[in-house]
Amino acid sequence: MTDFLRLAEDIAREAGEMILAKRPTMSAEIETKSSPTDVVTTLDKASEELIRDRILSARPGDRILGEEGGEAPGESDVRWIVDPIDGTVNFLYGLPDWAVSIAVEVEGQVVAGVVNVPARGEVFTAALGEGAWLGPERLRCNTGVPLSQALVATGFGYFKERRAVQGEVVGQVVPRVRDIRRGGSCAIDMCSLAAGRVDAYYERGVNQWDFSAAGLVATESGARLGGLHGRPVSPDFALCAAPGLFEELHDLLAGLNPERDG
Repeated sequence: MTDFLRLAEDIAREAGEMILAKRPTMSAEIETKSSPTDVVTTLDKASEELIRDRILSARPGDRILGEEGGEAPGESDVRWIVDPIDGTVNFLYGLPDWAVSIAVEVEGQVVAGVVNVPARGEVFTAALGEGAWLGPERLRCNTGVPLSQALVATGFGYFKERRAVQGEVVGQVVPRVRDIRRGGSCAIDMCSLAAGRVDAYYERGVNQWDFSAAGLVATESGARLGGLHGRPVSPDFALCAAPGLFEELHDLLAGLNPERDG
């Protein structure tokens, strides 16, 4: 796991440096994907290409799942899960909350994860059973926080029907918690939870490349990560918080039927 983590961190750092260096000339070249608000830049694609090249150069038999390039087959039981820029809209607007996210999965279990936030100079890392880290600082999520005092991060989808439901849900959540934060990057939200910057996080519609690396950072900090009604985290729903708060927020959200899309 140490070797996986070291390689993932080296690659995530290189990709972040490339994005920062080229951003002034390339970031305006954008396309849309699932909806007019779901954007991809030339640098998203360049970042993923760099990451894939570096992985296959070091480990040519491994599989890779990337947000932009999909799944590439391989011969080993190791799969790399890559988000070349999580928070692309933030990136386009010049906001600092965007990240390069790389996770390593062995036989279906994530064993190493790196979330590099280049504009903030922060690199979050975790290895299974070895804790979560921000540089030399070991991370511990906030514990003992009741729902009424919780600062809760969330996000919204790309389709207007889903956003309408998410607006209804957050309208019911906000009177029951300390406050809501919407940062624009699932990976950074989960790492912020690990660092104690927020107390909980939930969202519908995030994908494996969004939560795989950051999910390990969060769970290695002591948080619980899952879906609703005992299901695992998935694009249907992601919920993360310390034990105790997790259950309180789960019960509130479950009663609001947040997995619907209109």
